Amino acid sequence: MAFDSLSEKLQNIFKNLRGKGRLSEADVKAALKEVKLALLEADVNFKVVKQFIKSVEERAIGQDVMSSLTPGQMVIKIVNEEMVALMGSETTEISFVPGAAPTVIMMAGLQGAGKTTTTAKIAGKLKEKGKRPLLVACDVYRPAAIKQLQINGEKQGVPVFEMGDNNKPVDIAKAALAHAQKNNNNVVILDTAGRLHVDEDMMNELKEIKEAVNVHQTILVVDAMTGQDAVNVASTFNEQIGIDGVVLTKLDGDTRGGAALSIKAVTGKPILYIGMGEKLSDLEQFYPDRMASRILGMGDVLTLIEDAQNKMDAEKAEEMAQKMMSNKFDFNDLYDQFEQVKKMGPLKGILSKIPGVGKQLEGVDIDDRQIDWVQAIILSMTPEERSHPHIMNPSRKRRIAAGTGRSIEEVNRLIKQIDQMQKMMRQMTKGGKGSKKRRKMKGLPGLGGMPMNGMGPAGGMGGPDGMPPFK
Repeated sequence: MAFDSLSEKLQNIFKNLRGKGRLSEADVKAALKEVKLALLEADVNFKVVKQFIKSVEERAIGQDVMSSLTPGQMVIKIVNEEMVALMGSETTEISFVPGAAPTVIMMAGLQGAGKTTTTAKIAGKLKEKGKRPLLVACDVYRPAAIKQLQINGEKQGVPVFEMGDNNKPVDIAKAALAHAQKNNNNVVILDTAGRLHVDEDMMNELKEIKEAVNVHQTILVVDAMTGQDAVNVASTFNEQIGIDGVVLTKLDGDTRGGAALSIKAVTGKPILYIGMGEKLSDLEQFYPDRMASRILGMGDVLTLIEDAQNKMDAEKAEEMAQKMMSNKFDFNDLYDQFEQVKKMGPLKGILSKIPGVGKQLEGVDIDDRQIDWVQAIILSMTPEERSHPHIMNPSRKRRIAAGTGRSIEEVNRLIKQIDQMQKMMRQMTKGGKGSKKRRKMKGLPGLGGMPMNGMGPAGGMGGPDGMPPFK
């Protein structure tokens, strides 16, 4: 996952700081030297690192920190604030033209960065916000680029304008704008051609399009996994054609994260979105404060809640919460809960957003098939068994295990998990505390009891009796 390596190093550094009752100037400088090395190893731009460390040091060696009762925490707070500032402080939205005239957005980037898929993802996001986008196939060079955009557009429910591959991109862009005006599309998104590297032909073509159709927003798509190359590409595009924002793709596969921490500081242009997977829904708004929290191992609960609210069935989540609070939760409900959780993406990505859990994920291989295997066990039960877990006896367990190819131990753990969850729910409803905890559960629908092997206390994800550790 994104920033795994950097996050681990920083957390170890801060752990040492927290352990000191008082901090000397030497302590702070030694810690910041380690932070500097960690950032450089994460492929953060050298000049950016140098300025970042300087800013943190100026604040951290101040009297307020040195005289603080918790100086270690004060230093961490400063690092967090400076990291937020480094990435842009404010969340930046795509800006639109006022009135009825269409807003023209031009997507640019090199081949392989995921530009066409990202273009469709953005169109889907804008449609959700009430816009009426039109996707335009201006990449006439790459084989199947037009078809790819059409397929993704259809999945997003967004129309695609194309004129084949025998017309100039600038002519396609002009015709698309006229089409949008006739068909009441208020956002036109141009998917332009990429190249293997920055070259004169590509830049001239983009300049020509910008001049011909009055592009309002130029958004650059870069591959986060290329590290400083992504930053250099962003700088070149900004110098040559001018860009308004950046989308960082494949951040879920980038364990270093140097590009995310460098782009804004180097180019002056904000990161608008980050790509966290291959699905068309795997595009997140970029929040500098939330990203800093993730990097520093503090989790990102707000994004987790938003993901849950956007991707889960609200009615089903409410129904499930009510069942859990009334202690009527059974295997049918657990099955449905897992169906809801699967909509949110890979398990490790979900868990990494929970404060305190990220550290526990180090070296843990979480196979998303675990959920499928648990569901297979549930489906091997009879309707009566799923509704009444207490009737399970040794012969029933053996039959279920044989039917799924899993061990009896795994079946036992799952049955025990249900029992533990029911006990937990009974405890939560005692002493007048149920209503308060119910409200908390509603904020994160579908996660209020999700079992997970070996993980700590995160909504029922607990201990050795969590999800069976399938091999």
